[in-house]
Amino acid sequence: MRVIITGAASGIGRAVAEQLAAGVIIPGPHQFLLTDRDAEGLKLVANGIGPTAATCVADLSAPDCGDTIIAAALAHMDGVDAVISNAGIIAAGALVDMTADDFDRIYSINTRATWALAKAAHSYLAASKGAFVATASMSATQATPGLGFYSSSKAALLMLIRQLALEWGGDGIRCNTVSPGPTYTPMTQAGYDDKERRVQRESMIPLGKLGMAEDVANAILFLISPLASHVTGIDVLVDGGMSNNLMPATGGGTGQKASN
Repeated sequence: MRVIITGAASGIGRAVAEQLAAGVIIPGPHQFLLTDRDAEGLKLVANGIGPTAATCVADLSAPDCGDTIIAAALAHMDGVDAVISNAGIIAAGALVDMTADDFDRIYSINTRATWALAKAAHSYLAASKGAFVATASMSATQATPGLGFYSSSKAALLMLIRQLALEWGGDGIRCNTVSPGPTYTPMTQAGYDDKERRVQRESMIPLGKLGMAEDVANAILFLISPLASHVTGIDVLVDGGMSNNLMPATGGGTGQKASN
């Protein structure tokens, strides 16, 4: 399988690359184009995989990022079977305090870059009857305090992928998203290394633990695999059941204390 992965230097993107290289869910051989803004991190991941992995340092806020990444991919491999648009950023702040520049940067990376990459990859995915997966977030469907631009950009991403699934189904291209819940990655490590905060967050998750990057990676690998050959236009929540546990545990909001 010939695969492009953005945000591949760490976290979920790195886990996807390493799990796929190890033959998890999809047996090899595989070829990779790994992209990120972190050149050193990319080099470490690619070295771990071996010569089948090439790298491309790219600025996903650039309007032409899709063309840049596809050109790098085609210089390394003769086509594209799957694209994982995983890179994203978080910027905290109340909406009333955010700026137009903040808006443009967050949406350019979390939403527009996925469209640009999908557009540039379209003809190659059509030729291979391939798959496109984007990493969204449970915040796409749950308003998240202090992360208004992040949540709304991920909500836009969900609909973008559903629209792609509708428009590209006739080309044989499957388009889906995964939505992680609380997940331990380098981007969230500082917060979750605080024991009190981690225990509080895990208490809200029915499975009782934070997700790991590999949990999300395995869902992505399923969606690009032949096992999901008739799956398109869906969002897979990888949140340990947290989205089912957003009401306070007080008798379903009746004001009565829950009992066993």
